[in-house]
Amino acid sequence: MLTAQKYWGLCSIIAFSFVLLAVTGCEAPQPSPTDPNALMDQADIDVEMPEAVATIEEQRNRAVGFYVDAMMLNDLNNREDAIRKLNRALELDPHFALAYSLKGDILQGMEKYEDSADAYEKATEMDPWSFKDFFNLGKVTQIIKQFARAVKAYVAACNLEPEHYGAHIGAAQCYYELKEYDNSMSYATKAKELDPEKADPEQLLGDLFEAQKNHPEAINAYRRALELEGNNPEIMVSLARAYLRSGRYSSAKELLTDVIIADDNNGMAHQYLGFAQLKLKDTQAAIASYKRAVEIDDNDWMAHKGLGVAYMLMSMKDNNQQLRALATEQWGISLQIKEDQPRLKELLDRYTK
Repeated sequence: MLTAQKYWGLCSIIAFSFVLLAVTGCEAPQPSPTDPNALMDQADIDVEMPEAVATIEEQRNRAVGFYVDAMMLNDLNNREDAIRKLNRALELDPHFALAYSLKGDILQGMEKYEDSADAYEKATEMDPWSFKDFFNLGKVTQIIKQFARAVKAYVAACNLEPEHYGAHIGAAQCYYELKEYDNSMSYATKAKELDPEKADPEQLLGDLFEAQKNHPEAINAYRRALELEGNNPEIMVSLARAYLRSGRYSSAKELLTDVIIADDNNGMAHQYLGFAQLKLKDTQAAIASYKRAVEIDDNDWMAHKGLGVAYMLMSMKDNNQQLRALATEQWGISLQIKEDQPRLKELLDRYTK
């Protein structure tokens, strides 16, 4: 009967043999007996460096042993000890790509993304053909918003595996964050070709068209994303924003109302709904929507600004000074949150004189 101790012993032997092969590679070809120069070169190496070669091999073998220990500790969810074993392995063999890669995996699982990124980066330096490590480097640096670093990793991953959806959509998303819209469009389009059933490329294409002020194409892209994803509130709000920017206020109001019915705590939906209601001349309703947006997020400078506009419009009906004071108060709060609003500052100065 195979006991647990014997099982883990067998696993160690198998893993040790596998990693040793990966680290040391195949046996180098022997010089031809008819090549005296090659034989002389080999003889020189054997004579001059026997102890150094033996020491390096011994260190590598010990490093592999620590790596195998780390694999088993990680399987047992003993991550801290696994990291310690990997650090020992890397002290012995600083070029051990597999050890850096496993270290990156474990640290990623521990949500230590900065350290994980550093480990993956070392793995890619040691093994520039490792798609896995480039892709994971892109993932963790995207999480910590190091978008330039993430783009570099994702592009390398795309070059290694040109048909990989995840690498292409990751590159597209990071290029978008860097405002490199042409590159983002290229990778997003490729991601869409690779997996036409995914909503993310369509949503990103919508954002890209919006950035280019191409509202009709943005609307089409967001609609396709909704067809694929269903009633995703994030996509619905993005589509509503495109409707607002193209002057389709009733369509935006209808869509935003559906979002709020599903989630009354969606502050962005309330803010955009307030704008749609202002444009549709329903000022009382706009005030209620903007108030709700401010309740959800008191740092929403756009909601404070919109609420001020709504109060000011109401005050003009009967020269209501109380509403006018509320309007200028909201504008002041908006400017405290975001100072760089020159047009709003002009309005505030005009109505407070």
